[in-house]
Amino acid sequence: MISSFIASYGYLAVFAGTLLEGETILIAAGFAAHRGLLDWPLVALTATIGGALGDQLFFVLGRWKGDALIQRFPVLEKHQGRVHGLLERHAVLAILTVRFLYGLRIAGPLLLGSSRVPMLRFVVLNLIGAALWAIALSGAGYAFGLALNVLIKDLKRVEEIVLIAILAVGGLAWLWRRLRGNGRRTVNMGNGEAR
Repeated sequence: MISSFIASYGYLAVFAGTLLEGETILIAAGFAAHRGLLDWPLVALTATIGGALGDQLFFVLGRWKGDALIQRFPVLEKHQGRVHGLLERHAVLAILTVRFLYGLRIAGPLLLGSSRVPMLRFVVLNLIGAALWAIALSGAGYAFGLALNVLIKDLKRVEEIVLIAILAVGGLAWLWRRLRGNGRRTVNMGNGEAR
């Protein structure tokens, strides 16, 4: 059942998932590629396009409404100086790696858009960074499949359970980060540190 769903909608799920975050979807897709449900180069290409497009949209949003958004969200304002300082020293490295930095997948391109980084430079480096990210994460999922194949002789029998487990772990990690972030905001508001 899940296998046929992945075969039918897997690439669409990879594209949609990588527009915003996509790490869990991409690892699961890499595992599905190992199992023959998806084509690994097509997974990496789809994720590259989705990841690059998502970050490009947030970059444009940062260029268009960056200052207003940054003032509205204190978390972004907190990171703005650090990101702009990093850009002045290591612009190429910052653009290539921002998608790998915890908590900055959406905020990073938005903050980059609010900086003086030229649009064309961001487009090129963003595409390269998205390709590296897509290959690394889908490759990790593929390698996970290879490792499991060594440990479990009849992996076909449990591949759907493994896919569900990958998605469940990713979903729980996302939920934990959300709840932990909301808890911090509540504590800070209680201490009068944030509003």
